This record gives sequence, C-alpha cells and structure tokens, in this order.
Amino acid sequence: MRMLPAFIALSVIAAPVVAFPAVGDKAPAVSGADIAGKTRTLKQLAGRKGTVLMFFRSASWCPFCKAQLIAMNESAAAGLNGRGYALVGLSYDDPAVLAKLAAERKVAWPLLSDPQSKVIDRWQLRDPAYPPGNRAHGVPLPAVYVIDKKGVIRARLMEANYRQRPQPEAVLAAVDALGQ
Repeated sequence: MRMLPAFIALSVIAAPVVAFPAVGDKAPAVSGADIAGKTRTLKQLAGRKGTVLMFFRSASWCPFCKAQLIAMNESAAAGLNGRGYALVGLSYDDPAVLAKLAAERKVAWPLLSDPQSKVIDRWQLRDPAYPPGNRAHGVPLPAVYVIDKKGVIRARLMEANYRQRPQPEAVLAAVDALGQ
C-alpha cells in the first residue's frame, strides 16, 4: 500500500469545504440594520422582480469594497432599479460606518449591517482567513447574488481573489440574461 506524504494528507484534511448557496437554491434569510438603525429584511427591500444582494467586507477600511460600492452606485444602481431589481449591500460594518459612506457618496440604496456576521454565516460566506481578534474577523467573501421575487437565487457573481470584484456591467448582464 502506497502512503501519501504527511504534508499532502494534512493539506487535504485541513482544506475548508465551503458550499456557498448555489443558483437555483432558496436564498437564506437576510435582515440587518439599515443606516438609520431600522431592521430591514430582503423581502421588504425587494424590487418588483427581486433583489441584487452585494456582500462586501467593509465600507470603512477596505479600498476594494469602497471602489466596488462607488462603481455600483454610479453605474448599476439606477439600471438595476429600472430593470425591477433593488440593489442592497451587506457587510459586518456598524450602521454609522455605512451611513458615513452613504452620505459621502450619495448612496441611495440600502446598506445593511450584520455586525455579528449572522447573515454572512447563514450564507456560508465568512472569510476563514481572519481569526477571532483580527479586525477583519467576520467579513464576508465578496459576492453578488441575484435573487428573484420568490426568493430563489438566479445568479451568483464571485471572484476567487477578494481584490477583484464583479463589475457593474457584469451584474447588469447577469440580470439581463434572466430575461424575466
């Protein structure tokens, strides 16, 4: 019997198995405090055709998140709304952090706070690279989901590298491809 070297066996055992919600799955529940501190659900915020839910790491310290939020605000929010989809962002940031960004960048679409990462965990998106005690503990892997009015995931846009994000054009194309 041939034995694998110990380091190979350990890397296989230690590799996390992550099963993100897939296209066709019922979307896990989403609720969080908006920038005014009011608890909102995805169902309450949905457009007439559904929701585009954007998970991002932090509106405070993550430059890639800020760039994505600004790009989505400038190039996708109105287009999604015109197509019947509400754009909603969610991070582990406190509502005050989200309110500051919304005011500075004139973000008119909902940003939700999930400070204990309960929603992030429900979606299996917690980034495992950050242990307890790290300021990034609890951040999600960046992802964009298109969810229809019935709560079914119709598209998922996600990059392997947190520095790369789905661009507004890709999000709009994903919605257009649904042809609803």
